[in-house]
Amino acid sequence: MISEQALLDTAIYLTGPTASGKTAAGILLAEHLDGEILSLDSIAVYRGMDIGTAKPSAAERARVPHHLLDIADPSETYSVARYRDRAIETVQEILARGKQPIFVGGTPFYLKALIRGLFDGPPTDQSLRDEILEKAQEAAHEENTNAASVLHSWLVESDPALAAKIHPNDEKRSLRGLEVFQLTGTPLSEQQEQHAHTRSPDEVSVYYLDLPRPELYARINARTEKMFEQGLVEEVLGLREKMGLTARQAAGYREVIDYLDGKISLEDAKRLVAQHTRNLAKRQVTWMRNLVECQPITVEELLTIKPRPPLA
Repeated sequence: MISEQALLDTAIYLTGPTASGKTAAGILLAEHLDGEILSLDSIAVYRGMDIGTAKPSAAERARVPHHLLDIADPSETYSVARYRDRAIETVQEILARGKQPIFVGGTPFYLKALIRGLFDGPPTDQSLRDEILEKAQEAAHEENTNAASVLHSWLVESDPALAAKIHPNDEKRSLRGLEVFQLTGTPLSEQQEQHAHTRSPDEVSVYYLDLPRPELYARINARTEKMFEQGLVEEVLGLREKMGLTARQAAGYREVIDYLDGKISLEDAKRLVAQHTRNLAKRQVTWMRNLVECQPITVEELLTIKPRPPLA
């Protein structure tokens, strides 16, 4: 019987920081290798969140089949475990058509789950989560801040290694770290480290687009302007009542929500979207350079990539 990991190892992975040109590069690679693309983006899974995630256009999707886009409502919390299960099914379908599966996107957590496996941790304890969140909301009210910031500050005390990897506004992941620590007495980061195992380039093909920092930042600034011109504000206006916590925290969306709530001006929203996206890109670059499986590649070198060997 073929293992799930063996199936995922038949894929080629093309990643890189946001706005690095992954979509166009992925299409070129897929056309070169007769492949189909699977989105590797934790926000592009949500229906209706198109402009802010820079989803492939209809013309781009017509050139190469794309998968794992628009598979969840923005009200949902789409977990990495659900994503991995769906990815495995889709890889099987692509292989059955005699095509090369190619993952394209920039969500590091998803990438690591695909190439190294997933550490699930203990089952969710909803009553404990509710208790932690309620205390955080009370503390946030007293400190005139938000619950996400309080949860993150608590995580710094119990699991500083995990807190360093989590954005202070990422309430979901901070809450999970606190929950696991209280359930097991061991930091989640420590458990994840024990579970992690590196892969060699012979076992898995992972490439990342590595652009010079000034070029990358210029692309981010230009894309931010383009998103607002394309109607990002109107997109958020139509979605905001349906958006859950994960969707609301996405860069480009949380800033526009603040604008619509009257907290900041439109110009400030644009400035913050560009700034937060640059910060995100910087974290992505650091993460990818530190992931031993990732091999830097330029667009010009894409056509030197060879297909993965077929399953035995």
